Amino acid sequence: MTMSRRIQNSAFRIRNSTGLFITFEGVEGCGKTTQARMLARWLKAQGYQVLLTREPGGPYISEKIRSILLDARHHEMHSMTELLLLEASRSQHVNQVILPALRAGAIVICDRFADSSTAYQGYGRRMGLDTVGALNRIATAGCRPALTMVIDVPVDVGFSRAAKRKRSFDRMESQQKAFHLRVRTGFRALAQQEPQRVKLLDGTFPPDVIQAAVRQLVWHRLKAGPARERTRRA
Repeated sequence: MTMSRRIQNSAFRIRNSTGLFITFEGVEGCGKTTQARMLARWLKAQGYQVLLTREPGGPYISEKIRSILLDARHHEMHSMTELLLLEASRSQHVNQVILPALRAGAIVICDRFADSSTAYQGYGRRMGLDTVGALNRIATAGCRPALTMVIDVPVDVGFSRAAKRKRSFDRMESQQKAFHLRVRTGFRALAQQEPQRVKLLDGTFPPDVIQAAVRQLVWHRLKAGPARERTRRA
């Protein structure tokens, strides 16, 4: 997405919103977590009820599954085991946290969601898009984001950033480069397939420039009206 100076310097005031489900996606080190947090802070400053959460994770049960999935010692985990654990975590997350918050009128911002399974397991693991899609639909109970922003960076750029973190790589981060290249291809494919929902943003821009584009996309989505903002059903 091209980010003009006009967009970079824009300020938005959003009012009269109902529940809205927003997700951030991308390869490791892309900056999606930073963007999700920045958006949550900004929306809260505007007076909105905001829930910031993540996948895998969220409620206690899902966080316990996350610890199993990302433990670098679990290198023998089968790809189907990985996918089923992710979907189990997601089902708990959706039913315990996401849907109740949306029904209460909150803006839910999630750092990764079902699109990550499509990219990581469908494309990265080559498990088959039909299989992943079917399990995603079951686990999400039809809950889909109204807006998904993919923060797109070259894999080498993402891992250069990730290497600066003060921790060792987790099990997913430790996969071979070819795997992560396929994951990026998956996210880019999703943006082509669903351009109304999935927006591809250039993650090599400075964080504040990316955030300006993020806010504009959110503003337009909220401006569309309550009927279009509610959780969509698959």
